[in-house]
Amino acid sequence: MTNNANTTPDTAPSTAPDTTPSTAPDTTPSTAPDLFLVAGATGTVGRQTVRELLSRGHLVRALTRDPDKADFSEFSGLGDGVEVVRGDLADPASLVPALEGVTGLHLITFDGGNFAALETGPEIVELAAKAGVRRITVLNGGGDTPLQDAVKAGDIAWTVLMPVEFMANALEWAQGIRADDTVREPFVGRLSAMVHEGDIGAVAAVALSEDGHGGKSYLITGPEALTIQDKADALAAARGREIEVVELTEAQALEQWRAAGQPEEVIGFLLEVYGNTPPEGRTPIGTVAEVTGRPARTFAQWAAENADAFRRV
Repeated sequence: MTNNANTTPDTAPSTAPDTTPSTAPDTTPSTAPDLFLVAGATGTVGRQTVRELLSRGHLVRALTRDPDKADFSEFSGLGDGVEVVRGDLADPASLVPALEGVTGLHLITFDGGNFAALETGPEIVELAAKAGVRRITVLNGGGDTPLQDAVKAGDIAWTVLMPVEFMANALEWAQGIRADDTVREPFVGRLSAMVHEGDIGAVAAVALSEDGHGGKSYLITGPEALTIQDKADALAAARGREIEVVELTEAQALEQWRAAGQPEEVIGFLLEVYGNTPPEGRTPIGTVAEVTGRPARTFAQWAAENADAFRRV
């Protein structure tokens, strides 16, 4: 398995919440429908942020380096649909047209091309301020990053989103489950308070479109702490067929991850986080309900939504 969001990470498990106040208070009244620009819109969390904003009646621009490959047809029945625009966070000048008329901006902290930490935060924040952006959300990248630091140092009301492990990580088991009804993982007794990606998007949408979230860092978890066996049982119930859990040794896990093409730095991260999951990664808290007004979704719900991915063809 990888960190939070598959082999193309949106983020990594977070550290303790940062409650440093924003430079400027978030007091600007919100008027719907506002226009929001979502970077990383084709990613695990970005798509859910787009969905939530549309469902709340807002206008959405999806930022992507390759608009021809961006497909949001599944959202055609929500609001006015999605305006796909070309732009690259590593090239701030490309963002100028996309930022026109935007109320809120959702950012990721890494370059979508090579996944390196973005160094263009100051330029992005300056352009956003000139465009009149009033709120920014940042999907945490596993700790402080140059872009996140730049956003927090600016004058636009910011909110940092710090989700733990994504429920969508379970999709990495789909091929093995379809092949022989088996999950092969190390540290099978570890606990994870994994979170539904839709709940991360819901928190992002609220923070972008409502007052009262500026200067806050939200640790976002699911409602339960689950073992790998718990997750396998939920998937088995959803797809209607039993799943066996086989525990790998650390050496076998290393071999499996390397065979899957995982970089050595990611493998080291996985060994540390999965072998010694920090308390915030395995302790459910109520952020989703507190921010959105609805309970966090369970893994059983996620499994039911995605059961077809785990069924034999």
